[in-house]
Amino acid sequence: MSFSMDDLKKLRTETGARVMDAKKALEEAQGDFAKAKQLVEEKGLARAEKTVDRETKAGFIANYVHNNGQVASLVELVCETDFVAQNQEFRDLGREIAMQVSAMNPADVKELLDQEFIRDASQTIGKLIKSLSGKIGEKIEVSRFARFAIGDEQK
Repeated sequence: MSFSMDDLKKLRTETGARVMDAKKALEEAQGDFAKAKQLVEEKGLARAEKTVDRETKAGFIANYVHNNGQVASLVELVCETDFVAQNQEFRDLGREIAMQVSAMNPADVKELLDQEFIRDASQTIGKLIKSLSGKIGEKIEVSRFARFAIGDEQK
């Protein structure tokens, strides 16, 4: 074994990878943490791509209201099962996306998915969704959203 247990724990914490996936990535990367992290992310995205054709029947409507009370948003984040819809990571992702909608005011879902995440410019919203989808093993997508701001015209 050319890596420490601390590296394994750190990789799991940073990527959300399962133990065996993190271990295999570290072994394949010969202990190079950065390379292992990249491998886990690539494999997670590949796993997410396998779920594209599945039907989404469950979900969560996430909300965000800015602390000044002037801007708010609702996001419908959907998945395949109620089990995942109840998952805290899934719900946290929904709230992060709702915050993104409030802050960046995307025109549509495609624009939202292409936007850099406001908390980490190295990620896009689409990549965040694919990452969690790969980790959980279910299809996850934003089906719609609404943004409200004081003084905006009704559409």
